[in-house]
Amino acid sequence: MPSAPKQRQLLALLLVDANQSVSVDACIEELWENRPPFSARSTLQTYVLHLRRAFSQIPEVGRLAEAKKILQTGDRGYRLVVCDGALDLHTFERLVERARTALAAGDDRKGAALLADALAVWRGPALADVQVGPLLQAHVVGLAEYRLHILEQRIEADLRLGRHHELVRELSALTAQRPTHENLHAQLMLALYRSGRPAQALEAFHRLRHVLSGELGLEPSPRMHRFHQAVLTGDSALETPVSAASPLTLDLSLSAG
Repeated sequence: MPSAPKQRQLLALLLVDANQSVSVDACIEELWENRPPFSARSTLQTYVLHLRRAFSQIPEVGRLAEAKKILQTGDRGYRLVVCDGALDLHTFERLVERARTALAAGDDRKGAALLADALAVWRGPALADVQVGPLLQAHVVGLAEYRLHILEQRIEADLRLGRHHELVRELSALTAQRPTHENLHAQLMLALYRSGRPAQALEAFHRLRHVLSGELGLEPSPRMHRFHQAVLTGDSALETPVSAASPLTLDLSLSAG
């Protein structure tokens, strides 16, 4: 990884779009946003040269001519050639795909384990050590949402497996970090209810309602109100984990989105 901030930023942009052409205009927008210098194109070419020289120092590459095969110049931009599986994101996506196959087949135990393995690939926020411009920022936000969606799927599978006691602590932390996130609150309410703590499940709903009202001027969704009512009445739909193929009744499915 190069030490110069702009070169690191350019490399990150090429990596998030690995094996695809990234236009010169996109590179300039990322590096300088709306205020590119007059010399932006020539400076970009210099950054590309420095990256190729850095690649040539890798023993497996060895020469600048080989580095040019990795960081390629096209008609309108640059393309970074990356082998399948070389990036953590590739590993993450492959594990997620296997997990979804298992879940679709009704194997929650295998699916939950594979999703946990996928999430373990993450070692912190995406691009945490890289200065980001508008294009990389969009990637960072998208990746964070993607990771959260997969985390919710893993928790949902764990709930179907009856692991509610183990999930209470994790979900309590997640809802504290995301106090307006309805699905995480629904999952926490279910974990608490199944752990014999219905009063605390109701408290979780009221915390959500208070934050939504105070910060956004909103009420919880009709789905959350139905979930709240189900807890109040001790609805049997909350009692037993259901199969991955069957959502909870009363439209209380914990599926994200």
